[in-house]
Amino acid sequence: MATHHFKNLRIQTGDLDGLLGLGLNNLIQILLIISLCRGVLGFPDSLLFGTILPATGISLLLGNLIYAQQARALARREQRNDCTALPYGVNTVSLFAFVFLVMLPAKLAALSAGLSEADAVQRSWQVGLMACLGSGLIETLGAFVAHSLRRWLPRAALLSTLAGIALGYIALGFLLRSFAHPLVCLSSLSVILLGYFGRVRWPIPTGLMALLLGMALAWGSGLNTLDPEGWQRGLSVISLHWPTLQLNALWQARFELLPWIAVIAPMGLFNLIGSLQNLESAEAAGDRYATRSSLLIDGLGTLSAAALGSCFPTTLYIGHPGFKALGARSAYSWLNGVVMASGCFLGLFGAASELIPVEAGLAILLYIGLTMAAQAFASTPERHGPAVVLGLLPGLAGWGALMLKAGLRAGAAGSGESAFTPDLLSELASADVWAQGLFALEQGQIITAMLLSAWLVYAIEGRFLASALCTALAAGLAWIGLIHAWQFSPADTVMQLGWGSGQAWAEGYAAMTVIVMLAHWRQRGAN
Repeated sequence: MATHHFKNLRIQTGDLDGLLGLGLNNLIQILLIISLCRGVLGFPDSLLFGTILPATGISLLLGNLIYAQQARALARREQRNDCTALPYGVNTVSLFAFVFLVMLPAKLAALSAGLSEADAVQRSWQVGLMACLGSGLIETLGAFVAHSLRRWLPRAALLSTLAGIALGYIALGFLLRSFAHPLVCLSSLSVILLGYFGRVRWPIPTGLMALLLGMALAWGSGLNTLDPEGWQRGLSVISLHWPTLQLNALWQARFELLPWIAVIAPMGLFNLIGSLQNLESAEAAGDRYATRSSLLIDGLGTLSAAALGSCFPTTLYIGHPGFKALGARSAYSWLNGVVMASGCFLGLFGAASELIPVEAGLAILLYIGLTMAAQAFASTPERHGPAVVLGLLPGLAGWGALMLKAGLRAGAAGSGESAFTPDLLSELASADVWAQGLFALEQGQIITAMLLSAWLVYAIEGRFLASALCTALAAGLAWIGLIHAWQFSPADTVMQLGWGSGQAWAEGYAAMTVIVMLAHWRQRGAN
């Protein structure tokens, strides 16, 4: 037994291959955090490198160390030396969802209310902390009821909703950017697609080859150039940054949970169910880990991130069987934690963001979006295909609303006038652009997608009472404004919470409920 345990502790060649794969994935997430926090949210480097990334580093370090220990314990218990630790890192979909559906709207709302840019940034960050905390609480508490939740929620409803976000906010968004810089992005994309889908064996790991090729083309074509100011900015943040507790910031944002619950609750649920599915994948590959403890580690990692100042949840990654096939065991996990945490603590990713252009890593993000969308169809019964498509649509509509509003803000910049006026709806409708429906689908899009998809799954299965329950629940949520109800602000459209604020949509869902009940009674009469 001691021999087996010793072998599992040793760093093997497969662990180095696994480190390249998992480390590259985590590196892309870190670079995304830097890019989105700087470019979309306008966060200063003092907040980004002094608080957010060190907290992210702690969550990655703790989770990877514990999962590595879990693999060693399994190897010792089963007297094996081929146990592979569960892959773990920052959750890609939550990263995009929290930036675009929580933190950006919170910042825009703060600016519309007359707050200064610095105060709006502070509000946005605090709301992000609360979102991360809420997600962590759901993941942690859900570890005790995960199997029951999975039995109740149709797989098509969960996966299609996730796929809608992945297609819109990840795949489509970066596909547009790819075709703006085709040489760099399409070359890297071809390497990724041929390697992962075409099973082509490249001289080095597929993800690393795509990144290196993208970097070479970006620098060689002049897309990326040495910017002395940017390089100095990257070097200036290199120093030791220790994470500190941010309990005061969380306390100040304690009332921000409910307004964003329509995003936070589903994302926490998706993280929970997704991690459960990844545990099943690991078991199918030969490594059976305890469900509750594995999910608790994931949840506690997210809670530690929020408590220390990061807005971005962690999760178990897909791909355990792939890492196992590489020969990775437990060492690749703790090595990844140490490397990522060191980079976060020392501020090294600031310089890395100047060296590695975002375009070089876009192919990996497109691959993630494609994989998640394909999984929604491949992992559900064929007859549930229409429900999967229905669940995709609200996420795509939400992304479309984001694009439309960004264009309106850009068009109105410098004019001193707001583009968000009631006249906008009629002007767009005359061009057959139904912005009113677009903005309605944007609010609570995750819950809407999940409920509509579940409604159709139950209808396909002839479970009309369960189907009616979905639309009845949607009617209640719409009535109080958690989904669909919206109003203009000076620079955005925002959720309109309040009794009866979503009456029009509540009436529509109530009508659907009545019609489903009529179908139920007709079915009973026929039997």
